[in-house]
Amino acid sequence: MLDPNPPLRPVQRPDGYLRLEDLGVIGDGATVALVGLDGSIPWLCLPHFDAEPVLGGLLDKRRGGHFTVTAGDLREARQHYVPDTAVLVTELRTATGLLQITDAIVVRSGADLTDDAPAGRAELVRSARVLDGTVRMEIDLRPRDGGQTRAALDGLEIRPSRRPDLRLHLRASRPLTSLPVTFELHEGEHVDLVLSWGRVHRHHRFDAADMLAATADAWRRWMAHLTYSGPQEALVRRSAITLKLCDDWDNGAMVAAPTSSLPAPIGGVRNWDYRYAWVRDAAFTVFAMRRIGFGNEADAFLGWVLDAFEQSRQPRIMYTLDGGPVPGEVADPGLEGYRGSAPVHWGNGAADQRQHDVYGEVLDCADQWVRGGGELQPALWAQLRGLADAAETAWREPDQGLWEIRNDGRVFTYSAGMCQVALDRAAALGEKLGLPGPTARWRAAAAELTRRILERSWDEQAQTLSAHLDGGGVLDASLLALPLRQVIPATHPRMIATTAAVARRLSAGDGLLYRYLHQDAPDGIEGDEGAFVLCSFWLVENLVQQGQLEQAHELYTSLCARTSPVGLLSEQIDPTTGAFIGNFPQAFSHIGIIASGVSLARATA
Repeated sequence: MLDPNPPLRPVQRPDGYLRLEDLGVIGDGATVALVGLDGSIPWLCLPHFDAEPVLGGLLDKRRGGHFTVTAGDLREARQHYVPDTAVLVTELRTATGLLQITDAIVVRSGADLTDDAPAGRAELVRSARVLDGTVRMEIDLRPRDGGQTRAALDGLEIRPSRRPDLRLHLRASRPLTSLPVTFELHEGEHVDLVLSWGRVHRHHRFDAADMLAATADAWRRWMAHLTYSGPQEALVRRSAITLKLCDDWDNGAMVAAPTSSLPAPIGGVRNWDYRYAWVRDAAFTVFAMRRIGFGNEADAFLGWVLDAFEQSRQPRIMYTLDGGPVPGEVADPGLEGYRGSAPVHWGNGAADQRQHDVYGEVLDCADQWVRGGGELQPALWAQLRGLADAAETAWREPDQGLWEIRNDGRVFTYSAGMCQVALDRAAALGEKLGLPGPTARWRAAAAELTRRILERSWDEQAQTLSAHLDGGGVLDASLLALPLRQVIPATHPRMIATTAAVARRLSAGDGLLYRYLHQDAPDGIEGDEGAFVLCSFWLVENLVQQGQLEQAHELYTSLCARTSPVGLLSEQIDPTTGAFIGNFPQAFSHIGIIASGVSLARATA
């Protein structure tokens, strides 16, 4: 759980890899780095989130690459963030001393993080200082599959062998002539390092303390806009920063996670690349961020979604960060995978799936855009109107559903529900703005579709709505999202019964939920998986809307206690061990922390 002053603890490396719980994240709105409890950086994609990782030791400890600043004879360590910032502090204890490392991907002095514009300097700062005793500090930088290192002005130039287009420049406050290098440091002594991948600042004098202070100040100014007051406030604040770190400040898109191919479970093949922007994430993200005071980020993401849709002229479920088509999925045989979990994937094979929920996702974004004061141009409305017309019949056809199953598909209740959202929002937009279109027909079709969902997916024997419109009693946690998208009221008797059924039958124990049971709902992929974190937060919100506040508070508190000591969450949790699995940090999980916290705060105000 989040701990601003955690105790020092031994560093664990199961199968030679750090646990996901022992990684912090830093970033600048263009990319992120994962910083390990041992002082290593095993993940950094340059220059953008979706580029091939220059440092990919997270996916192969031998060949993947790393940037390590550590202490020899390391005994135990701890991490924490400078409050309300993305500046991370790691402390390493040896038998003879204590080394403190302060890390950030720095932003420009005076940067306004509310502005939808680049703020980074393309520089990663690592400032190491001995707080006590004497420490043998070890420094090494190895790109994936190696590279050429040569002395350059005021430091070293590294040319990664796989990225001839990229020049890395490493400078230090002490002479640096080769790598690896070791310094013997005594109390009060320090070494500052700056890794640059742009060409603007690499020959300028650097002051690590000033760069870190300017970065911290920029984050604190941004956090001054947060308006949340409620349960788990410190964790909600941290989750807001984590979502901002998943945001591409250049264009307003947001990656589902800044990593790829982290398995769920360990040793399995469910290893996906999440470094793209899903349209379905937009509505959830925007709703959460706007409710805690970050309207600029909400508007930027909404604008990005509508622009991407307008340019593609067809609804895609996901886009690259610049609004283009996501590349096809390929396996990378050169990396063994996290803890030996192959294959490693780049691209995403679900990008061209048929998923009818996208009709509702795009129109819900348009509705939120207008509610926030945005305008709809006639050409865009013509495309949105076409989506509503398509949704009127699409729900009858099989698709791959919210969870992107990889088989022939079914007629999913959630997909039908999102088609209802498409019709409802199109009618609302047409009525509010006086736009051309059959608003009365859409409104009637939306009401009829709600009726069909309640009747056709209901299983009388199981006393629950079903995952599929033909009933059958098969459960899917996506049913919990229907009230959140205003398809069915949470207080409807059949939704109350469904909530209870999901909580009981999809339980993974201690408040965790599976998305679905694989023996009941085969998804075309080998193996099983862990508990999906967001589903449990959806349960919290349903309980709140049904007036079960005590149970909701209890569940919310238990879920928040599962975060790492620096307040991060993965996509899934292994219910047998409590370990993080799946891509990390997962934006959806942090959206759940924020949205559930806001719901509880408002219900108990």
